[in-house]
Amino acid sequence: MTEFFYLIYLISFVIGSIVGLLLSYKKYSAPFVTEKIDSMALVVSIIGWLILLNNQLIVLIQPYVSITIGLFLVAMVLGMRPGYGRYETLIGFIVSGTIWLLTTTFL
Repeated sequence: MTEFFYLIYLISFVIGSIVGLLLSYKKYSAPFVTEKIDSMALVVSIIGWLILLNNQLIVLIQPYVSITIGLFLVAMVLGMRPGYGRYETLIGFIVSGTIWLLTTTFL
């Protein structure tokens, strides 16, 4: 892995954070919501963490492309307004971590 791929990962994460922040400011007018789970952010988080942690299972595209896409999707949820995206990120990480654990254990 070269420094070029690390730069691409970093740029993908920063752009994803900015996009997530802009979308969340557009969607939510309140500065903080208490314990509400956004279903769209949950889906994006689960897909992002699945692609990021299970990139070795995706054989159709190169690993650096799937890692870049996964980082972008995860950063969109992590980069939301303060107070938003916490539960979605945690649930997405737990689901994809469980799938990763099951696939590495049983395959």
